[in-house]
Amino acid sequence: MAHRLQLSLVAAAKEVYWVHEFFRNLSFIITAVTGSCKRQDQLEAAEAAKIAIQLAAGEIETGKGANQVSTLQRPCDTRWSSHLRSISNLIKLYGSTCKVLENVQMTELGSRFNDRVVELLKLSSSLNPRDGFKTFDIDAICKLAREYYPLDFSDDDIDTLKFQLKMFQVNIPNYPSLEKLSSIADLCKELASTRLGKEYSLIDRLIRLLLTLPVSTATGERAFSAMKIVKNRLRNKMNDDFLADSLVIFIERMIAKNFRLDDILSDFVDLKERRVLFK
Repeated sequence: MAHRLQLSLVAAAKEVYWVHEFFRNLSFIITAVTGSCKRQDQLEAAEAAKIAIQLAAGEIETGKGANQVSTLQRPCDTRWSSHLRSISNLIKLYGSTCKVLENVQMTELGSRFNDRVVELLKLSSSLNPRDGFKTFDIDAICKLAREYYPLDFSDDDIDTLKFQLKMFQVNIPNYPSLEKLSSIADLCKELASTRLGKEYSLIDRLIRLLLTLPVSTATGERAFSAMKIVKNRLRNKMNDDFLADSLVIFIERMIAKNFRLDDILSDFVDLKERRVLFK
């Protein structure tokens, strides 16, 4: 969900040309300057020269006291009038810019966070143990299981889940450790460590299903990121099956390290007879 929010912010910024150009140029400048000590020195020298010119022209003056470490602006009357006009124009532009950004941003948020996604987030919060299960809502939790996990909860399971939720709500004060939890992940760990997960098995099942949501999303993002590495310019003609197999090995490389090459060759040979024997 955080990634979706980031995407909506980026897309909204790109819709407003001057905002997009500002951040694009800012990113380029930061990368160019911070990547070289010589460039940083040149930037500091240019800034010092600019301040010297302004001092000579009387546009700014330095403090005279021992504790004066900054420069003080001293505009003349005509320059001050010009500043006032500029500020007035900026205030007008600020209001119109806010309206444009608000319309663009709401459009992006609406496209990436549809009603079903928002409802899923609200229903999931009903299981959050923060503040002593302040948002605990039995009807919302049952609706979450019934509408979003129909293959994991039958009608009989929903009735049993509702009963377990009522019993769980009554017994929360009997387990002080539950009232100190702050996340659904903490609740899952607590149910496992106290063996309450077996007593409230359907609640435990629903919590574990909810905890897989960010994992599955992150796995998809990792797959898209890995595709640029696996299917590069030199290997852009591989077919879909080979690409999929390569991605699995690359993404799950920590698991793949446990496989021995000899075992893989043996399994390959056992699939069918080969003209050439592998050693």
